[in-house]
Amino acid sequence: MKKDIHPKVYNAKIICACGHEEQVLSTKGETVHVEVCSACHPFFTGKQRFLDTAGRIDRFRKKYAKFEKK
Repeated sequence: MKKDIHPKVYNAKIICACGHEEQVLSTKGETVHVEVCSACHPFFTGKQRFLDTAGRIDRFRKKYAKFEKK
């Protein structure tokens, strides 16, 4: 194996915005901050959040209602 071509591997702590922490091997550094992890992502938790802020669905239906009548 060639010397000095491989990145340094750290025993890193991954810290999510939700507060979840996990120990992994990483080449990014000893501490890595992420926004979403498996503890808070809806795909892994099975909890969907309803995001109909300011009536997005109603605005969509009103905007494209003229095409539905044809």
